[in-house]
Amino acid sequence: MGAVNIHQSMWLLPFNDENYITLSSVASNITDNSGEVLLVQTIAMEEKYEKVVVARFNKARKIEYEEILDKCDDFFAEINKEIERKNFTFAEAEENEEELEKLLSWFKKVQLRDLFESPLQEITAKKLEECRKCFEDFYSKTFENEKNEPPLDIQIAIDNLA
Repeated sequence: MGAVNIHQSMWLLPFNDENYITLSSVASNITDNSGEVLLVQTIAMEEKYEKVVVARFNKARKIEYEEILDKCDDFFAEINKEIERKNFTFAEAEENEEELEKLLSWFKKVQLRDLFESPLQEITAKKLEECRKCFEDFYSKTFENEKNEPPLDIQIAIDNLA
């Protein structure tokens, strides 16, 4: 949803149909359990206050994008480690592909909450594209390695014939 906390038990959330439907459901659950809810739609009285609100949302997204960028660095380190070890196996490629898919999925979730287009959105998208290219290179090397090396049991049989 992308809400930001502005005070104890007080949250801001950009208004759209999806958020309204979700909040209405949450409000019903709270009142059904004897709690109090006050849903209000507000507008900033001056542009400077609106900028403060947007800055809060962008700060929250910045933190999320920074986490993704850190995980991208971990992804590059993992790929480089496997390249150094010459560990070009389909099992390793599959593991790395799963990590890449997690990063891409996480990015999409953050991007949906990023209604004010945090400056880090574009930077993170570019870094994820680098991750994708890095994985594609690793996968190509894996494919070449598997194509050029017979399976282990065949190698043993070939070695026994020599």
